[in-house]
Amino acid sequence: MTRLPAADWTQRHDLAELVACLGPDRIRYVGGAVRDTLLRSEVEDVDCATTLLPEDVLAHLKAAGIRAVPTGIEHGTITAVMPLGNVEITTLRKDVATDGRRATVTFASEWADDAARRDFTINALYAHPETREISDYFGGLKDLEQRRIRFIGDARQRIREDHLRILRYYRFQARFGSELDKEAEEACTELAQTLKGLSRERVAMELLSLLRLPDPSVTIRRMFAQGVLSVILPETGKMELTTFDRLIDAERENTIPAAALRRLGALLPPERKAAEMLGSRLRLSREQRKRLICIAQRQTDDAQNPRALAYRHGRDCAIDRLLLLGADCEVLKNWDIPQFPLKGGEIVQRGVAAGPEVARILQSVQNRWVEEGFPDRRRVQAILEEELA
Repeated sequence: MTRLPAADWTQRHDLAELVACLGPDRIRYVGGAVRDTLLRSEVEDVDCATTLLPEDVLAHLKAAGIRAVPTGIEHGTITAVMPLGNVEITTLRKDVATDGRRATVTFASEWADDAARRDFTINALYAHPETREISDYFGGLKDLEQRRIRFIGDARQRIREDHLRILRYYRFQARFGSELDKEAEEACTELAQTLKGLSRERVAMELLSLLRLPDPSVTIRRMFAQGVLSVILPETGKMELTTFDRLIDAERENTIPAAALRRLGALLPPERKAAEMLGSRLRLSREQRKRLICIAQRQTDDAQNPRALAYRHGRDCAIDRLLLLGADCEVLKNWDIPQFPLKGGEIVQRGVAAGPEVARILQSVQNRWVEEGFPDRRRVQAILEEELA
């Protein structure tokens, strides 16, 4: 018998109140909290499964004075708003029909039925909230020990139920795996084209989650070799991945945290049009698209004046472009981008008529100020005198 190790989150007083409210034999901790605790990793969210129907969960929470939000009640999910972190509580389910994009489910009464509809064995581990005894229906404990990501049941069938599981497989493999599962690898390769039927938002979410992991380079290379990456990023079809590998090394050497968009930019050719098309296709936000486009406009001479680069394009984009070149970012650390100490009104006061000529002079002074390394206002005034002369 395997028990869930004691962890900070298992000692939460508000969780004890939740368990008492719903009944310890009618609720189980499940999924990431169980998996990550067994791996001695930090637990971010606590999810629970229950034999209670959603309306009964709501009634019990109300009786206990616990605020409940029906975040996904049509799928059986209620969010309990708790002092130490919200908890999602989902009624046991089993699939009735699937089409690769969404599933029709019905509520179930058996824990094993609920486990059978989950994606990977390591995500189908249930822990009793009081005894902490773990129920393992598909060998997830052994797979976790061997760091193997394995689909529950037939891998191809599980992917046909939800095509996004291909990307989830690679993400979990990059995060937890070391031993490759042959069936999973073959199924993902064989069914890669099914990813085209998914919503772009779902693809973007999984892809960015994969790219922000500490070092996904081995997994990205495998996705590339297996033809999976080119399905979701056709821009990579004729590329090599040397820029991506160099970026991972540069981030590590400069002790700069991973950024998913920076790494996504490393998988694209340095072309504005490619970034614009991808940003639109993946339904990225305006800010995300702006950063991706800035990355795509990188030049080989960016490293010649890193501070000028940061002034013109912002610190984040400057660091992105320097790292993509494998350049040192030390000069930008703890450097505050200065404000240009000259306004157009001052030029007008010197007798220049308001209009294009003021803008031209202002731009010329600013360019020289940047190239000279952002000197003080006295030098800016001197530069202005030279331009006016």
